[in-house]
Amino acid sequence: MKICCIGAGYVGGPTMAMIAKQCPEIEVHVVDLNRERIAAWNSDSLPIYEPGLAQVVEEALGRNLKFTTDVDAAIMKADMIFIAVNTPTKTFGVGAGRAANLEFVEKCARRIAEVAQGHKIVVEKSTLPVRTAEAVKRILSAANVDNGATFDVLSNPEFLAEGTAIDDLLNPDRVLIGGESEAAIKALADVYAKWVPRKQILTTNLWSSELSKLTANAFLAQRVSSINAISALCEATEADVDEVARAIGMDSRIGPKFLNASVGFGGSCFQKDILNLVYLCEHFGLREVAAYWEQVVLMNDFQKRRFAERICRTMFSTVSDKKIGIWGFAFKKDTNDTRESAAIYVCRDLLRERARLSIYDPQVPEAKIRADLIASMGNLSGTVSDIDRKLVETNVTVVRDGYEAAKDAHAIAVLTEWDEFKEYDFKKIIGTMKAPAFLFDGRNVLDRTMLNKLGFETFGIGKS
Repeated sequence: MKICCIGAGYVGGPTMAMIAKQCPEIEVHVVDLNRERIAAWNSDSLPIYEPGLAQVVEEALGRNLKFTTDVDAAIMKADMIFIAVNTPTKTFGVGAGRAANLEFVEKCARRIAEVAQGHKIVVEKSTLPVRTAEAVKRILSAANVDNGATFDVLSNPEFLAEGTAIDDLLNPDRVLIGGESEAAIKALADVYAKWVPRKQILTTNLWSSELSKLTANAFLAQRVSSINAISALCEATEADVDEVARAIGMDSRIGPKFLNASVGFGGSCFQKDILNLVYLCEHFGLREVAAYWEQVVLMNDFQKRRFAERICRTMFSTVSDKKIGIWGFAFKKDTNDTRESAAIYVCRDLLRERARLSIYDPQVPEAKIRADLIASMGNLSGTVSDIDRKLVETNVTVVRDGYEAAKDAHAIAVLTEWDEFKEYDFKKIIGTMKAPAFLFDGRNVLDRTMLNKLGFETFGIGKS
């Protein structure tokens, strides 16, 4: 079998690398029009950071795994074609701010239709609105029949968590395959069955598979927003959110996962998928359902805004011209992905209060940090004022470690839960800071008792 995957991003790259590793008899081609990205996959500096990924790629690259920009050749050779391109939230037109932008998915389908010969199994790997497969099938069926191409369309959503993607691929909770053709479903199931137990490979119709991905992310994000809502009440009543989470998490009907209060969730999936779900509900006239799920996003926005406001309020109601060390910029540890990171919006709000930010993240490069901050300053049309652009240029410094970020700072804000932060010498750090030394732990990962003994004034999420 020959497999082609269109899209060499966070989903396509790791997923195809794992398939190539586990199935050495299958030829896997990952294609993308971004030459820099493809060059990075073929180098020692992969375009994404994920623990264990480099070893997986190294084992299969040059054997049965290939990264290339030759899209047409890969499509023509493939028996199975995965679509793993980006489906960002629309920023224009009908559905702006909610609906998924399916431009790249449609372009992939049209390219497959133009180039393909013989029979192809087309697999939706991107996160898509329910019924997208219908559009893909229509595009493919309207192809020029002169080339004799025929198609089956399957939905195979990814359920990867960044930072643990390799383990998620090796030991998935489930592999979901939706489709109408039993032969096509079996062909894809046989690939995963090389290392995934058959009982964990679930088959559904196309529409259930598409909707399951959005629903799974919505339910997980709902739990995060729920505990974050309670964290605000904990701070007001002197309860401890960790103790509350532990108490309710021991209820077998609830369970302990995704009950860690924080400055807010981020990443490429949660907010995008919930907003997509909101748009779908509105489209079908389910206004109350749409409002219910939209509240999950509104609560997340509230949590980020509340954190920045607490910093300002605690530091004598002004952070103007005060240096604040920012520890972490990725949306979670063990990834260099910053999409919808809470750090972006906390930093934006602090910059608008004229704070001076010294930012450190072990995996996110300076260019990405500055680009994200400038983008966050834009209005609905993406226009950034000269004043806001100047703030990012003059009030932001990107440094090489957490110690440098804290030096001469009035405060530290922990915005990503990187393990290294827990190992720092805080006695050394407080000696380099301005007094009083404030520490705002947006991830509740540091030992507050120890920090208070050293002289820090510490503040956590959901802590009195």
